[in-house]
Amino acid sequence: MIAFPVIDPRSVLFITLDSCRYDTFAGANCPNLKAIGPLHKAMAPGTFTFASHAAMFVGFTPGIAERNEPYVNPTVGKIFRMSGVGFGGKGTDFIKLEGRNIIDGFKRKGYLTIGSGAAPWFDPGRATSLQLMESFEHFFYPGDKWSLGRQLDYVAGRLVQNAAVRPAFVFINICETHIPYWHEGAAWDREKSPCIPFAATNDADECRRRQTACVEFVDRLLGPILAAFAGATTVACADHGDCWGEDGLWDHGIHHAKVYEVPLLFRLGRAG
Repeated sequence: MIAFPVIDPRSVLFITLDSCRYDTFAGANCPNLKAIGPLHKAMAPGTFTFASHAAMFVGFTPGIAERNEPYVNPTVGKIFRMSGVGFGGKGTDFIKLEGRNIIDGFKRKGYLTIGSGAAPWFDPGRATSLQLMESFEHFFYPGDKWSLGRQLDYVAGRLVQNAAVRPAFVFINICETHIPYWHEGAAWDREKSPCIPFAATNDADECRRRQTACVEFVDRLLGPILAAFAGATTVACADHGDCWGEDGLWDHGIHHAKVYEVPLLFRLGRAG
């Protein structure tokens, strides 16, 4: 694995654990991610990958509506404030950006913008993906949902080449936590998903076991990049969760509390 360079403290790391339920994350042994900051049970802005990322990329990160607290509640104060988008806020936003989305906004501020998304919604061969990935200067789509190691090598390589001269905005969408909940070297068959809408073979206990193992696997791989960004801004969350039999429902893309319920952690450094 490529080593990460010294990171400008104005830099930002934004990680999304695709489909990761809050309760899975809370119960997992993931010390690197949990060291980012307090764990919040937040509500996602969408029920599936595209919708949630499109919202987050204009500043609507997961939040808790009942909390009168900036960043935990984006209505009170946003981590990423896009000019002219949504409620004007109370002047408590962390960083204000101009442009078509936060990636474009950071680029306009002189940041190096690096992204990698493993969900098919980030596939550059699909026209639907352009809204999510075309603003990045450097973007890598691995072609499958279980390539976090390759994603991290790509990001590290771009940082080694460019980060010495300017701060970076780095985004990573991780899909080991997405159905079928599989990671490289896992002992179970990735072709047999325990979570399929209306299937008779679904198994909530197996879903939890697998997703927990995937969270713990990605936490180990994320250790070096999280350490590299320890003095910078880091945000980690899920884009949505999954139903595992609640009210007879499975998977995501549906309006249910378990789909909206996600982990949110952040540590804010220097605004750019």
